Amino acid sequence: MSGPIDSLGVAVQVLDALEAVGARGTIGGSIAASFAGEPRSTIDIDVVTDLTDEQVTPLVEALSGEFYIDERGLRRAVATSSSTNLIHQLTQIKVDIFIAGGTPLDEQQLRRRMPVTVGGRRLFVHPPEDILLQKLRWYRAGGEVSDRQWRDIQGIIRAQGARLDRPYLMSAAPSLGVEDLLRRALHEAI
Repeated sequence: MSGPIDSLGVAVQVLDALEAVGARGTIGGSIAASFAGEPRSTIDIDVVTDLTDEQVTPLVEALSGEFYIDERGLRRAVATSSSTNLIHQLTQIKVDIFIAGGTPLDEQQLRRRMPVTVGGRRLFVHPPEDILLQKLRWYRAGGEVSDRQWRDIQGIIRAQGARLDRPYLMSAAPSLGVEDLLRRALHEAI
């Protein structure tokens, strides 16, 4: 890999490997929230992908030189539409791999992913609306106590302002069980 090895470099490496085996991938979590809202540091990388069982072995072969990757764990995640992780050995950056199919939002994130270029490196991230919905889900799942998640939510709404596709948000939120949180977040961000 050429260039500095950082979170974005590791993310690009994983997305490139997914694309090379024929799987789509998109970055979520703090990285996507930073593009959509207020930048902040992150300790891991979240990737949503539509990886299939047939693509697991080629992906393991492509990444095993620089990543700790558990092939059985990855196959289990594919079979159950759940998650597993990879560890970049040089930096110890953790990459959480979420296999699409676990939530109604997964396919939307892959279909609507946005290309961004940073320092000459291209990667795909969740669009602002989808990372906002994801953050609302995580906030709810965490008992609605995470100040960091709520700051990310508010930061996205404030940074995006009128560019947010509110009809899309309002139509997607009920199926994720976060309609009330979305209304609250939109109201508080005014």
